[in-house]
Amino acid sequence: MDKVVEEVEKTKKEWDEAYSKTQQHIKEIQEYGNSTMEETKNKNSLPRLNGLAQDGLALLNSLQFNLDLLAPQLPTDDEVQSAKALLKTWRSQSQSLRMNLRNANLQAKDNMRKTAQKERELLLGGGEESTVRRRNLQTKAGMTSAAESITESLRRSRQLMVQEVERSTNTLMTFEESTGVLKKAESEYKGHRSLLSRTRNLLSTMQRHDVIDRIVLIVGFILFSCAVLYVVSKRIGILKLQRTITAAIKAGIAGKPELARKAVEEGINQGRFDGNVVPDKGLPLQQPMRDEL
Repeated sequence: MDKVVEEVEKTKKEWDEAYSKTQQHIKEIQEYGNSTMEETKNKNSLPRLNGLAQDGLALLNSLQFNLDLLAPQLPTDDEVQSAKALLKTWRSQSQSLRMNLRNANLQAKDNMRKTAQKERELLLGGGEESTVRRRNLQTKAGMTSAAESITESLRRSRQLMVQEVERSTNTLMTFEESTGVLKKAESEYKGHRSLLSRTRNLLSTMQRHDVIDRIVLIVGFILFSCAVLYVVSKRIGILKLQRTITAAIKAGIAGKPELARKAVEEGINQGRFDGNVVPDKGLPLQQPMRDEL
């Protein structure tokens, strides 16, 4: 069984016991004063009975407070609604007990007044019985007043103890709520800690990717530079070939066909013609040509 359900059942049992005892004390208060003064003093005094009844009402209030705290913590909604309905019933019963206690005190005062009137009539009457009754009253008057004062002080001390117990219970509940808040904060901190760890891992991965990207860019730039240098070197070779062929052509025009033919052959062996080189159309080298270069 759940601990909350056990506490609720325990509270119900304590309520039943305290309610029955408080009802009994109120009944004794209501019947107080019906017997003679001597028989009444042998029983509990009226202040003591009132103190017991007040203690019972305070205990009932404490049990109501406990049930009010435990009701929202029950596992099912039906149990919660049942506990709330029971709490409402307890409050009405407690209010009824307070009204009964007030009426019982009024009835006790009326009984005491009637009993005192009867005692007065007996004391004012003559005879040996009246004399013995007066002596007993004088002897027990001081003892009764002392006992009543002690009982009243004890009742006040007990009531203070009950209040301290209630205050301690409230403090304990506050500590439990604070503990729950601290546990919740700890769980949230653990969640943020895992999030920070994942963020740190992502940052490390991004840094590695950044290094790789830089390496790729550097290698690409080197390859691009090599390609540019290669193209430039090839272009320089082609230009050199063009100059050689141009020189050969000029030499042929100047009347040195053998030298021009040799230069042309050497130029052909060195590399292919570029598109800008004048193609050989089968014209004799002695034919005059216009240098368009």
